Amino acid sequence: MPEYIFEHPKTKKQVSIIQSINDVHEYWEDGVKFDRVWCNPQLNTAGGKIDAFDKKKFVDKTGRMKGTYGDLLDYSKELSEERKSKLGHDPEKDRHFDDYEKKVGKKHLLDKRHVKTENNFMKIDLD
Repeated sequence: MPEYIFEHPKTKKQVSIIQSINDVHEYWEDGVKFDRVWCNPQLNTAGGKIDAFDKKKFVDKTGRMKGTYGDLLDYSKELSEERKSKLGHDPEKDRHFDDYEKKVGKKHLLDKRHVKTENNFMKIDLD
């Protein structure tokens, strides 16, 4: 519900009232009718851009998102690419791969960091 601001005509004391759009937008106190203060509308949407490095804001935003699990993964990938473009690597992805390697004892299938392979026919160095 929207917030409406009313001001005392003499003392300029302001009062903030939450009212329904269908309510009569008047405020009375001690027999004095307060004047309504007109403000520019303020809009807060969940679709705003968040900081790619802020985990808490990511959790808050994705908790309110409507859509599929795939939409969540797509959004996560966008933030990962933004972190990679700024730093040259994604620290969250690196941490995940490191944790996986400690837990399982093998490199993650998608972990392409520091891959060096050599045999009689070829040499691959992805550093």
